[in-house]
Amino acid sequence: MNQLVILAGGMGTRLRARLGDLPKPMIPFAGRPLLELQVELARQHGFDDIIIFACHRAEVIEQHFGNGSAFGVRLRTVVEREPLGTAGAVLAAMDLLADRFVVMYGDTMVNVDLGRLARTHMAAGADATLLVHPNDHPLDSDLIEVDGRDWVTAFHNRPHPADRWFQNLVNAGLYVLEKAALRAWAPPARALDFGKDLFPAMLAKGARLLAYTSPEYIKDIGTPERYDKIQAELASGVVARNSLSTPQRAVFLDRDGTLIEERDGLRRPDELVLLPGAAAAVRELNHHGWRVVVVTNQPVIAKGFCTEAELAVIHHKMETLLGREHAFVDRIYYCPHHPHKGYPGERSELKIDCECRKPKAGMLLRAAAELQIDLTASWMVGDTTIDLETARAAGVRGVLVRTGHGGRDGRHPDAPGHTVENVRDAVAYILAPTGL
Repeated sequence: MNQLVILAGGMGTRLRARLGDLPKPMIPFAGRPLLELQVELARQHGFDDIIIFACHRAEVIEQHFGNGSAFGVRLRTVVEREPLGTAGAVLAAMDLLADRFVVMYGDTMVNVDLGRLARTHMAAGADATLLVHPNDHPLDSDLIEVDGRDWVTAFHNRPHPADRWFQNLVNAGLYVLEKAALRAWAPPARALDFGKDLFPAMLAKGARLLAYTSPEYIKDIGTPERYDKIQAELASGVVARNSLSTPQRAVFLDRDGTLIEERDGLRRPDELVLLPGAAAAVRELNHHGWRVVVVTNQPVIAKGFCTEAELAVIHHKMETLLGREHAFVDRIYYCPHHPHKGYPGERSELKIDCECRKPKAGMLLRAAAELQIDLTASWMVGDTTIDLETARAAGVRGVLVRTGHGGRDGRHPDAPGHTVENVRDAVAYILAPTGL
């Protein structure tokens, strides 16, 4: 697979003061058009057959790129005579498409390992793969629901009802598509959008849509505020550090007693309360480009006190509460096991001595493999000596907070670590040596 389709028809009305009369995807970053940065990214990951769908001031794009030879790619510009929507433009040009191709929006700053995305799609045998991620404003975002194997089960468009908790999982606007799976909708009878029209229709017809959850950098530049923020993140190196082709720094956070109030076996969403300063701490890590990974022992499942589905809702509430304060976690890992028997209603298949239950390092090692985390550059923050021992087992540095158990469990009193008052102080301590 080596074909990339870039949807570059936007006018950029809200960015007019920055753009002048340029087409939106030609807005400059560090002296180069955004679209040129996307073409360079594609070439770096082996995508050298590029189709740009343009509309407003298409001649500017055609004059800049020509046939692509100056940029080391084969490039064609298709000019839309009338707006067809993101999916409609692609469906109207089926004869130009490869059997399998990637779609990118031309108004996003992207630093994603495109090869890794494509390989995941092919290995899963999906009809379409959507790159999804948490963001810092889930309440006004269209959200995606997935099952335990990352297959999309539902789309939840905003506004979201106040009495439901959804996972902070947003369609980022980067797709791998099988041409054969699109034929039923081509040519389009009307303007169609991928997220609002085509993907829900495909799901309703039984198509296999895979959610590729990634923390990599992909942000819409659509407002002056977003544009200025992305300019700053590009200059500071945040954009460059965020591809999974680059080793990542992470802070692993315990859940109970560190991020949320300790409840001695929390079982229901109404019991969950964020600790003061927790969202601000996570937001600070987000801002500085660190991966934020929650790792938590949840023996309530093995004991029969809570199901996986019920735990998912609890975590969705936590993500929503963080999102209300413009913070997000990149991934949540939990251990459902418990080695001791004797609980009414316990699940015998989960009563095992596993490799993921802290203080063993299993959850951190899994995160490291899935998120390309450099453990030697990472940290673990928790409220028990078990968390400090987990840090030692995984080869990361540990910080103990005085909230929750505050280290009073005494299970591993010799485990090395620094002690602070709370998770916000822990983040300040972690960031201070970096000078960020």
